[in-house]
Amino acid sequence: MPVLAVTLAPAQGESLHMAASWFPFLASARSGRELSLSVFLAGLLLFPAALAHGAPDASLAIKVDQVGYPLNGPKVALVTLPTATSAPPETFQVLRSSDNAVVLRGKLTPPQADPNSGDQVQAADFSSFHKAGTYYLRIPGVGRSWNFAVGKNVFERTYYLAMRGFYGQRCGIAVDMGPEFPGYSHPACHQHGEFHLSSGAKGPRDNIGGWHDAGDYGRYMVNSGISTGTMLWAWEIFGRKLKKIQLNIPETGNGTPDILNEARWNLAWMLKMQDDDGGVWHKQTSEHFSGFVAPEDDKLPSEIIGTGATPYKSTCATADLAAVGAIAARVFKPYDAKFAAQALEAARRAWAWTEKYPNVTFRNPPGVSTGEYGDANCKDERLWAAAELGRTTGEAAFNDFFLKNYAEFLPTLDSPPAESWSQVAPMALWTYALAHRKGSDGEAVAAIRQRTVAAAHTVVDRTRANPYLISMKAKDYVWGSNGVAAGYGMYLLIANVFAPDPSFVDAARDNLHYLLGRNTFSLSWVTQVGENPFLHPHHRPSGSGKQPGPWPGLLSGGPNAGRQDAVLAALPKDLPPAKVYADQLASYASNEICINWQASLVFLLAGELR
Repeated sequence: MPVLAVTLAPAQGESLHMAASWFPFLASARSGRELSLSVFLAGLLLFPAALAHGAPDASLAIKVDQVGYPLNGPKVALVTLPTATSAPPETFQVLRSSDNAVVLRGKLTPPQADPNSGDQVQAADFSSFHKAGTYYLRIPGVGRSWNFAVGKNVFERTYYLAMRGFYGQRCGIAVDMGPEFPGYSHPACHQHGEFHLSSGAKGPRDNIGGWHDAGDYGRYMVNSGISTGTMLWAWEIFGRKLKKIQLNIPETGNGTPDILNEARWNLAWMLKMQDDDGGVWHKQTSEHFSGFVAPEDDKLPSEIIGTGATPYKSTCATADLAAVGAIAARVFKPYDAKFAAQALEAARRAWAWTEKYPNVTFRNPPGVSTGEYGDANCKDERLWAAAELGRTTGEAAFNDFFLKNYAEFLPTLDSPPAESWSQVAPMALWTYALAHRKGSDGEAVAAIRQRTVAAAHTVVDRTRANPYLISMKAKDYVWGSNGVAAGYGMYLLIANVFAPDPSFVDAARDNLHYLLGRNTFSLSWVTQVGENPFLHPHHRPSGSGKQPGPWPGLLSGGPNAGRQDAVLAALPKDLPPAKVYADQLASYASNEICINWQASLVFLLAGELR
């Protein structure tokens, strides 16, 4: 069949090539004839969200966390007015789903304008209700909400699915989501690796494994670093609650907690990306992105890509391996001392390489257009590596490096959520303050804790004042804004470790409520979670046509005022930032999945478990 190639240009360099057969309208276009993608996509966006998501009789004007609310925590739903001049409803009811019995009546708050969405928002507070079950809200003149649960541990299933989202991203192994998701499987993929000319080496390379990074099939050391590190931190901080949760992955039952089993799958690949001299190549991808095919059908060469010049490896990637390897040495030691020692030895070698090459940065070499993950300054990665190695080994050299360099990064704590793949200084600062090790500098620990807690209080105040009860500012609606929302939650939960405060936990949960449906779209941004989840992630396995719907447990990137794709560019120009979103496969700038914000979601969910 003739192919109408539509090439889009996302910020990280991705090109999307869509076959004409994917969309009937495109298929009708004559081969080689130009077609206005923006006009076509704008037409798609005319369909109301309720129709696009197969909604029953629930009103999109009522926003609830479609998973639920803890038994004894705050419980707030939101409702929006059709227009700023609409007469606001005054009351709400909570009804039991099984028999439609009214279990609570209450009054709505007066409307409050939300500039980030353009909505007039009222709140329905039913925090006084404490009986476990499944319920919905009814608001006279508006309608009913989606169903939601009230219970002691309402987020455990969502944690399970979010973690299994990583299992679904595994590369180099047959994946099967099991009987609860029949048909969601694929054979082993990308079983051959080789060196790209830019790596300084040639021939084959045994680099099977790791996680597909996002909607593409690339694997990237820098993003793997923050993602795997965040997952291992979730274990270190919340491990008591996570230890017995089985994920039904191939390693389940081997004596190691499953969150560590999943992290190890990616870490094992990261270790393979280390050269004999201790340096680490930046990524393993094809030269360009594949089409929307299943993993096993991507036949493009999987290549180790380097900087293109001596020393061919990058400092950011190498320091990330040093940091994650050091964490792994701590957490895996009780379960596999040999693997823990291997990880620590790799971390030491990586650190030594960064001392020789303190800032070798990466840019895509000629002919390579996959995700770049470029960073002009790798000093924060080195600070993280030193802090994690110091925490693991207690050696003075790592402590000395940290103390000589940490002060310049303290300001990163003042503007949460702070942590991201390109800015890992907060991870460095926090791990130093969490270490509780003899020889730690008390002044440094106090400064880190005080700044974190002070910033967290500011975030709490802003969250409480926001009509949608979220921490987001207008500037936060960027590529991966849902990861920013989860990152706020992560920041607040770490502050709670330093200075326990129920307001930190409540505000962190408010950001989770936003991700699970309490948002302007009344949409759960986790696939197959809730009654109205998003359906069309920019995700090649989900878009390959081999499964009945999107792969489960994956977090959408979320609203993005940057509008870096044609779908978002076609939306009305006057949309507020929180409304710049489209549940369309082609919207990579708002609807792609990615392991770094998936990891922040896992951390946030782990903090909510009981």
